[in-house]
Amino acid sequence: MEKNRLEAFSDGVLAIIITIMVLELKVPHGVGLEALKSVGSVFLGYVLSFIYVGIYWNNHHHLFHSTRRVTGAILWANLNLLFWLSLFPFATAWVGENRLAPVPTAIYGCVLLLAALAYYILQSCIIAQQGPNSLLAAAIGRDLKGKVSLALYLVSIAVACWHPWMATTLHVLVALIWLVPDRRIEKALHPRTDPGGQAGHES
Repeated sequence: MEKNRLEAFSDGVLAIIITIMVLELKVPHGVGLEALKSVGSVFLGYVLSFIYVGIYWNNHHHLFHSTRRVTGAILWANLNLLFWLSLFPFATAWVGENRLAPVPTAIYGCVLLLAALAYYILQSCIIAQQGPNSLLAAAIGRDLKGKVSLALYLVSIAVACWHPWMATTLHVLVALIWLVPDRRIEKALHPRTDPGGQAGHES
């Protein structure tokens, strides 16, 4: 099964998610800069979630760049990821409207955690289809960055009810970890060619 429809559908869903999030930004009442304070927390939440959606879009692109064909399991795993990403607008708006209240912040962390788990499942399905000796499996390796991210999400959920700002700081930290697209796949698929014409992987 070709991957083109899956990629096109995923791109469309992510575009809609971003559109819904930006529509949650209400125009403030007033013409002065002080009027922007009323939407400040909502805007900051939008920025963080926009970055997260961008991170998933970038890494989703890299993931499927290494994939030639998809199976039914990959299709469902991709839909599972899109489901949790589609909850970003709801979770973002709830946190923003309530200025980092404990429960909305914890729920936001849960959505981030479940989206990350869904991405891991999708990645695992692709590796299972390609085999343990595939370039993708070699590129991902032990996936230390992914495991650290899951651990930070769990910690953020645990501390959200007592220290919402600390939980949000952890969410920002994970976003910074993934801000640069995952280059492990790029390096595996496009080995560097040395001056002598011999291809070799970057260290």
